[in-house]
Amino acid sequence: MSDERGLSGRHDVGGERGLSGGHDVSDEHSAGGGRSADGGEFRVYAIQYARRDALRGEHFHGHDGRAGEPHPTAYYTWLAVSDRHTVVVDTGISRARAARIDGLDYLAAPAETMAELGVDADAVGHVVLTHLHYDHTGTARDFGAARYVLQRAELDYWTGPWSRRVARERWLMDEDDVARLRAAEKEGRMDLLDGDAEVVPGLSVHLVGGHTAGMQVVRIRTARGHVVIASDASHFYENIEDDRPFPILHSMTGMYGAFDRINELADGPHLVVAGHDPEVLTRFPPLTGALSGRVAVIAP
Repeated sequence: MSDERGLSGRHDVGGERGLSGGHDVSDEHSAGGGRSADGGEFRVYAIQYARRDALRGEHFHGHDGRAGEPHPTAYYTWLAVSDRHTVVVDTGISRARAARIDGLDYLAAPAETMAELGVDADAVGHVVLTHLHYDHTGTARDFGAARYVLQRAELDYWTGPWSRRVARERWLMDEDDVARLRAAEKEGRMDLLDGDAEVVPGLSVHLVGGHTAGMQVVRIRTARGHVVIASDASHFYENIEDDRPFPILHSMTGMYGAFDRINELADGPHLVVAGHDPEVLTRFPPLTGALSGRVAVIAP
């Protein structure tokens, strides 16, 4: 797109405040202008908040002759906006932890980029946490008006005895992040789920496991069809498209099952969104020229 207009919309539902942009892109991006009667058709955006150089051997289970080749990692959160709801999927790494990670290029906190799009953090009604690894929970606190959506199996694992015994995994979870989420649970702001569920009309979560004990993916109704945010159920397109799991996993068979479930839920492979693949930014167009490399339009 040649113009550089921000993301905005009009919400007036319960405690969810409206999007405060100077321009309305609902007409700019809509396909035929249609909206479902329940307001459950979403516009979906991938927001890259960080990037890091890496090697192929870090991203695929098992060794092969290409393990030493460069294979960069991108770090995303996702924003889904309908006429009635604003939902964030995962919240990235906190700036403080990012500063301790060698080689990480931290572009902006997710809420900062959303503010550039005209989306105030307090306008977010739900934050879906696909799992509890540190690079998905780090700024959950920034969305202080939101309800958190998480699988019970995920919280139970990371606060239970097994994660304490599997010492090599402890670095993947941030104790402070989980403590804040437990506090939100006590305040009644946590929806702990036992399997698949609709979060709001047009947006649902689906327990797949594999990467972690309670890994969930997100299915979103859009003008293009049903999009699936795979998050770390498929870090890279090559994981799911070549049937090659990521090496950090809770269950090998669960990883393969997650690939199958993602493909069942999406209305085509072109509507699957990988969790850490720089290719997301080439498979989907930028929202504006100025935001190229930072915000991609998954579904207008």
